[in-house]
Amino acid sequence: MSTFFIAGTDTGVGKTHATCTLLHALQARELSACGMKPVASGCVETAEGLRNEDGLALQAASSELMPYEWINPMALREPLSPHLAAAHDGVEVRLAPLFESFERLRDMHDMVLVEGVGGWLVPLSRGLLASDIARQWQLPVILVVGLRLGCINHALLSARAIATDGCRLVGWIGNLIDPQMAAVEENLDTLRQLLPAPCLGVLPYGETPRAAAPRLDVSAILE
Repeated sequence: MSTFFIAGTDTGVGKTHATCTLLHALQARELSACGMKPVASGCVETAEGLRNEDGLALQAASSELMPYEWINPMALREPLSPHLAAAHDGVEVRLAPLFESFERLRDMHDMVLVEGVGGWLVPLSRGLLASDIARQWQLPVILVVGLRLGCINHALLSARAIATDGCRLVGWIGNLIDPQMAAVEENLDTLRQLLPAPCLGVLPYGETPRAAAPRLDVSAILE
């Protein structure tokens, strides 16, 4: 496997943080690895064009500096659901142009991690969901579980939706986004028992991706 789709149980669960951590973990295995954020809303105008914080983080964490437009080919201004942000910008999200950037990155790297936007079923345009990127590009899925109250339900619903869409969940990462969460280890034990894929690791609150990279065991996705 050389490409993966990084899904999240919700918006704000740390998909970018987990993806950057994975990139560093893969590079520690002497693999060239690149992140990609096909669609990003909440971009700011710069002298170089629209830029998104997550896209810039993925660009910086990749093995080598790739053109930003390849990392984030669809940059949308407003921090809204992509279908709304695109409508406000007067554009439509289509998969074909995004796939062209994906192929460029895939041809140049051992591994490409494609980060989704929001949760699994976030709409990108009429008749197009975030999950369609993974489904149409036939990407195995790594699920980022935001560790907070309610995470078990969100994780199991996401895993069920991934399977229903014919995609394969190959692993999950726990990301502690609520440092005050009660019974963290017990929740993690429950997730390990109920999710149909191995846990690749758990990321603590406040640790940088580079520092957290040794916490991830990527052997399961490299086999």
